[in-house]
Amino acid sequence: MTMIRRRSVLGGMAASAVGLPVFAQDTVTLRFHQFLPPQANVPKLAIEPWAKKVEKDSGGKIKVQLFPSMQLGGKPPELFDQAKDGVVDLIWTVLGYTPGRFAKAEAFELPFTTGRAEPGSLAFQEYIQANAMDEFADVKLICTHIHGPGLIHSRNPVNKLEDIKGMRVRGG
Repeated sequence: MTMIRRRSVLGGMAASAVGLPVFAQDTVTLRFHQFLPPQANVPKLAIEPWAKKVEKDSGGKIKVQLFPSMQLGGKPPELFDQAKDGVVDLIWTVLGYTPGRFAKAEAFELPFTTGRAEPGSLAFQEYIQANAMDEFADVKLICTHIHGPGLIHSRNPVNKLEDIKGMRVRGG
């Protein structure tokens, strides 16, 4: 066996051995960090059921430990970097909290671009996969979604576009 081939074989064996401890473990616990309180709709209706499904479908070998309300520290705009830097394993965040960082994805944050969450989320996911995966090169993107059309909360009724003329509004 030549020296180059021996190194290749040894290198391959060493690389294979690195993954063995993961397979030998009984369970793997993934830390999931996000900014909403646990009783909010996204954690209660999406994140918690997803975490339970992961645990069930893995036969209990994968557990998802949930950290709502920024319990592990930081501010919502820092969540992406926490995942990228390995501080946590999973996050749920709003890309718009870091303006300019995900420039290609910001198109879906414009008002009045979608009508319903389901088709809008599908369009967003397809758009990201086709046009913006470079913005997520440092992480493994699991999914994207949008919410349905927002509401305007005001002391004065808003029934038509003219009703908001001159009104101070904040996106949220």
